[in-house]
Amino acid sequence: MSGILDGKRVLITGVLLESSIAFHTAKLAQEQGAEIILTAFPRPTLTERVAKKLPKPTKVVELDVSNDEHLGRLSDVVAAELGGLDGIVHSIGFAPQDALGGNFLNTPFESVATAMHVSAFSLKSLTTACLPQMQNGGSVVGLTFDAQYAWPQYDWMGPAKAALESVNRYLARDLGERNIRCNLISAGPIGSMAAKSIPGFEELATVWDSRSPLSWDVKDPEPAGKGVVALLSDWFPKTTGEIVHVDGGLHAIGA
Repeated sequence: MSGILDGKRVLITGVLLESSIAFHTAKLAQEQGAEIILTAFPRPTLTERVAKKLPKPTKVVELDVSNDEHLGRLSDVVAAELGGLDGIVHSIGFAPQDALGGNFLNTPFESVATAMHVSAFSLKSLTTACLPQMQNGGSVVGLTFDAQYAWPQYDWMGPAKAALESVNRYLARDLGERNIRCNLISAGPIGSMAAKSIPGFEELATVWDSRSPLSWDVKDPEPAGKGVVALLSDWFPKTTGEIVHVDGGLHAIGA
C-alpha cells in the first residue's frame, strides 16, 4: 500500500526529543514514503541520537537559522543528499528567558529581536535558502501556537508567533507562482522541550482540560504530526496561506 508522501523529499527542522511534534512528523513522513533530511541546532548529536529511533536512517545537518553561512550551504547539502526538495517543515522557535514567564513589560528589545529572528524571520530565510531545490513546487509547513490570543506566561513568543503567521501569508503570496504552498499547523500544547522552557507552561496547558471540545493529551504529538504530513502531501493542492488548527477545537470555543 502506497503512502501519501511516496516519492517526496522533505527537510525537517526541530527534531530534538521523541516528544516533539517534529519527531512524529519525521516518523510519519517516512512511514508515508518520504525521504527526509533533518537539521539540528545547537546540538546535532542530540538529534542524531533521537533520529536512530526513526524507521529509517537519515542524515542530520547542523543549521542555525540565524547564521547566514549555515543557510548559504544548505541548498548544496540538500542537493547532494536528496537531489531536490518537495517539502520543508519549520519547527523552530526560541525566546530568551527574559522574554517569557510574565516579564512582558520589562523585556529588552535585544531579547525581542532574538525571538523574532529565530521564531518568525527564519520561516522566510529557511524557505528562500531551499528554493533552488524546489524547482517543481512543493509545500512549506510551519508550526504556530494560536496568536489570536494573549496566553499566560507566553509573553514575547506570542508576538513572535503572530509575526510567523503573517510571514506565512506573505510567503504564500510570493511563492504561489512557483507552485509552492505555505501553511501552518496551529497545535495545542505539547510537553516538548520548547514547552518546558516556558515558565508556568502547566498553567497554560490546563486551559485545554476544561475548554477543548475534543479531549487533548499534552503527551501525544502525533495528531499535530499527522496534520503536518497531510499539508505536505498532494491532498491540499490548492490550499495556501492557511492556518489549520490541530488543537482539539479549543480555538472555536469562547468560554
